[in-house]
Amino acid sequence: MKVVKIGLLGLGTVGGGTVNVLAKNGEDISRRIDCQVIVSSASARDITRSRICNTDDIELTTNPQDIVNDPDIQIIVELMGGEEPAKSLILQALANGKHVVTANKALIANHGNELFAEAANNKVTLAYEAAIAGGIPIVKAMREGLSANSIEWLAGIINGTGNFILTEMRDKGSAFEDVLAQAQALGYAEADPEYDVEGIDAAHKLCILASLAFGMPLNFEHVYTEGISKITPLDVTYAEELGYRIKHLGIAKRAEKGVEMRVHPTLIPEKRLIANVDGVMNAVVVKGNAVGTTLYYGPGAGAEATASAVIADIVDICRQLDAPLGSTVPALGFASDKLYERPTLSIEDVTTAYYLRLSVEDKPGVMAAITKILADNGISIEAVQQKEPEQHGANAQVIILTDSVVEKSLITALEQIESLDSINQPAVRIRVESLQ
Repeated sequence: MKVVKIGLLGLGTVGGGTVNVLAKNGEDISRRIDCQVIVSSASARDITRSRICNTDDIELTTNPQDIVNDPDIQIIVELMGGEEPAKSLILQALANGKHVVTANKALIANHGNELFAEAANNKVTLAYEAAIAGGIPIVKAMREGLSANSIEWLAGIINGTGNFILTEMRDKGSAFEDVLAQAQALGYAEADPEYDVEGIDAAHKLCILASLAFGMPLNFEHVYTEGISKITPLDVTYAEELGYRIKHLGIAKRAEKGVEMRVHPTLIPEKRLIANVDGVMNAVVVKGNAVGTTLYYGPGAGAEATASAVIADIVDICRQLDAPLGSTVPALGFASDKLYERPTLSIEDVTTAYYLRLSVEDKPGVMAAITKILADNGISIEAVQQKEPEQHGANAQVIILTDSVVEKSLITALEQIESLDSINQPAVRIRVESLQ
């Protein structure tokens, strides 16, 4: 049986999981591709530390160049993370005529256009299923399974750490800071959690999903990004009372004047399936004009879950090793010369409904003044609640759900509302999506 040799750049959690899954499921994998996949070498900063996998038959090195330049290795699997030296190593591997599999979403989002072009120039494949949503095969679903559709929109819970935090805040009424500390203790969040809680990790993934959906070059700098660090238990509770749940979503939509790409906390109706995706799980909803709405759910991280996606890419490449380049699936699902630049809407030009929470002095005329300002700015109210102060002299909480409005109109209205003498704190605003 033909042997395909793999070289791993990085032998941490996902690298070890990849070795383990290949060992555990090697027979089935070989039957699928009629060849044997062997991890022949791997690089790591410290080759003496213990691993989650057996490395007896793997040649270990601290120099990844040894692997990239090994003529016997056909597929490089980059699991180092970060932009450098990963980018330089991948470019070298592609120049050497090697196929590459990566789980590096930041690298694809920021440099994918260059890397995909280099792969095409060298008639090799750069595959990246594991870069988005861990074990969920969302790239294959978007690129192949939904290829008959014009994608109208997608929305995803694509960062498990943020979803865990919001779930714990809802279930236990805990403050953001307390749950973040818990997530760090459990290993779900890094010591520096910025990429997770401020939405950067999700924005990397959304950038890639939007390009797959709309056939446009990767354009990470145009993704509007907002995190969850300002979400309070109070807003989580009030959202529940209104029949909504707060989720941190990545959303990409076709709009009349362009494409929306945005990551932010979002109220969604509790009856939606994605509203019930809890803990560290991920999910992506995709609306195609032919198939309608489809949901993809599963673990967004973990050794073997992510290894499942890595090995799926290895399997695809093995099936294509002797095929001409033109018979392979394009990196972003559209022929490279058919990727069209599309205008991206500023967040101020996006139209959504809103949840507003206003802290107001408990005195006559306040509600009338607020509703007049909203009406003067063309903003209709769908629902309103007033929470009486818990003690004499404290502020009341006014909760408003608006109908859909262009964000710039809401910004103007809130500036006027916050200038009222009876309003002494900035308004809380969270976007609302029906996902229908």
